[in-house]
Amino acid sequence: MKVFVCIKQVPGVSEVKIDPKTNTLVREGIPSIINPHDKHAVELGISIKEKYGGDVIALSMGPPQAEKALREVLSMGVDKAYLLTDRAFAGADTLATSHTLALAIKKLLKETNVENKYIVICGTQAVDGDTAQVGPELAEELKIPQITYVLKFQLEKNDKVIVERAFQAEEVVEIETKLPVLISVVKEINDPRIPGVQGIVNAYQKKEVIYLNADDIGADKSDVGLNGSMTEVWKIFIPKKKVDHIVLTGTIEEMVRELCINLHDDKVI
Repeated sequence: MKVFVCIKQVPGVSEVKIDPKTNTLVREGIPSIINPHDKHAVELGISIKEKYGGDVIALSMGPPQAEKALREVLSMGVDKAYLLTDRAFAGADTLATSHTLALAIKKLLKETNVENKYIVICGTQAVDGDTAQVGPELAEELKIPQITYVLKFQLEKNDKVIVERAFQAEEVVEIETKLPVLISVVKEINDPRIPGVQGIVNAYQKKEVIYLNADDIGADKSDVGLNGSMTEVWKIFIPKKKVDHIVLTGTIEEMVRELCINLHDDKVI
């Protein structure tokens, strides 16, 4: 069984900077980290391998410096890592990104003759975009079932998958399907492990990050990157605060009364 985990390297800051001319994130001089949601996907992938067997394969699309993120997941216990990097991939929206990832997964499946015995795991969303679209779009590209917002995962005989999915506020639904399947996980599903010293050493000395470009995955360059993107960014900006903080004074009763009035005026209640 193959377990594919898709990860993304994102800016490691609480407030991103936007280039006003290009409407893109400013990445120069800003530290990068693994998208926090994706670490939970990696942890689940490794846990599945430990419990049910198989290989865990991490994929990421990005510039060469994204290799660092892949080295980190290799140190956690991922078996193989692939970095999809090519100038042709630049400027991709969620549709072009999912198409590129799908081509890579199809290539790896064809090389290993796994057929339909595989799982694809994604984090629910990336903190730099918050679209939560890549996972579902990737499932459509692969033509496999998808289950989002997964809280709990279980694999049974005959490749049956049983998951608990967060639904609305306090509701949880149980869903069953069969492999292959794509799931996107929420952070409540687990606590990602911290790599040990030996894992870090192995990630840099014994394991390899394999680079794949557009030609390697058989991509039509009109379908990837900016050329393959169906959405266009007009403007990205950081919302400005409309009002200052309000300091309440007086007795508890007076402060509660003033708070309720302000909330009512702002149409919060």
